[in-house]
Amino acid sequence: MNTSKSKKLITVEFHCHTRYSNDSSNRLDALIRTARERGIERLAITDHNTIEGALRAKEMAPELIIVGEEVLTERGELIAYYVQEEIPKGLTVVETLKRMKAQNAFISIPHPFDVHRHGWPLEELIELLPEVDALEVFNARCLRKVHNEKALAFAREQGIPKLAGSDAHSLVELGLAVTRLPAFNNAEELRAAVRETEISGQMLSVADHFKASTLIGLSKLIPGKRSTRG
Repeated sequence: MNTSKSKKLITVEFHCHTRYSNDSSNRLDALIRTARERGIERLAITDHNTIEGALRAKEMAPELIIVGEEVLTERGELIAYYVQEEIPKGLTVVETLKRMKAQNAFISIPHPFDVHRHGWPLEELIELLPEVDALEVFNARCLRKVHNEKALAFAREQGIPKLAGSDAHSLVELGLAVTRLPAFNNAEELRAAVRETEISGQMLSVADHFKASTLIGLSKLIPGKRSTRG
């Protein structure tokens, strides 16, 4: 991984969900508190096809939260950071990218080789690279480590900046995978900062998968805001 010894690096969680995603148990207040306890200095909330939770979290902790969105296109998923307007799911890849770029969002491809979670065929992934800013090379929720290994090798081969994220759907998972890089405050500064990254992470264990699933299942029994957008 590229590193910088001359600049102070901050710890960033680039992939996290809240109860505004149907498959997450994370409440905003608990998520913010836990992120601070675990030394996370920037927390990107990337709910599925909605920015409502991220915007609310930004009001609660403006210095911590990055407003993001994990968008399901007609082909696969993309993540946009520093989003101001929500992007609906199911659009063409071209239209989704157009709407992200209109907001000057920083664009990443999550879990690109995970065929179980909206991964991308290799030929389409290669076509996408000139349109995006980074590739997620470590995702703690991948069930097979080979998916992360392929992503890292591909990013190195193509010379594209690398990110890691826990893809946390429960508090058990928060911070399992993080990226350390120079401080940034907007999409343009992030594009510069990702040239110098340190990736660290561990896969979600079978036991913690069970804990996460239990927490998510129990959360559905507790009244609270949940997204209806899938």
